[in-house]
Amino acid sequence: MKMRRIDHIVLTVSDIEASRRFYHEVFDMPIIDDQTTDDVVTLRCGHQLIRLQTTDRPADQLQANHPTVGAADLCLVSGDDPEEALHHFKSYYVDVVAGPVTKHGSEGEMTSLYLHDPDKNLIEVSFYKNK
Repeated sequence: MKMRRIDHIVLTVSDIEASRRFYHEVFDMPIIDDQTTDDVVTLRCGHQLIRLQTTDRPADQLQANHPTVGAADLCLVSGDDPEEALHHFKSYYVDVVAGPVTKHGSEGEMTSLYLHDPDKNLIEVSFYKNK
């Protein structure tokens, strides 16, 4: 079986409203209302989705064996300029913990900035040249 792409990821968060605001406002991810419930918030990130859940999500729901807050490490690709992104993060009082640094991703060399979301998940924001 050959996999084609990632459709969505689920992040376990401590405060679903704080995380919803963070991803929606800081990263301008639209909220998908018809896929959002009391237990899950769904956001669009390009062609993929990011879903937010809390550790107290009902046990009868399909989920990882040990949903853990703050254990994710993911990379988001931005179409903006790294310098513009630095100013944007500063305007939202989001600390950049590392970068800009050169890294390699699925499309080759990229410039990355690293930050934490409200639960200390490590978020790499990357920028490909001419992409």
